[in-house]
Amino acid sequence: MKPISVTNDIIPIAEFKTGISKWFKNLQESGHPLIITQNGKPAGVLLSPADYDELVYRQSFLDSVGRGIADAESGRIFSAAEIKATLAARRNKG
Repeated sequence: MKPISVTNDIIPIAEFKTGISKWFKNLQESGHPLIITQNGKPAGVLLSPADYDELVYRQSFLDSVGRGIADAESGRIFSAAEIKATLAARRNKG
């Protein structure tokens, strides 16, 4: 995702509503997210579908890493030998 341009990427909701198709086209061409304000305060952010997917994927990855670190810190770990033995046992059951 490209960084936000304060000059070009922050607009009031009234301006967004009057030129919505222009802003969607601009979003696709520039790759910059669009911050929409209401009463002078940020009210929403418009992202391209690709940028949204990237954010969701990154957050999922970071959450997974965090769970792994928490497991390691609390001692919920297995040696390679334990994992191999567990997998071998499962294969032999089926």
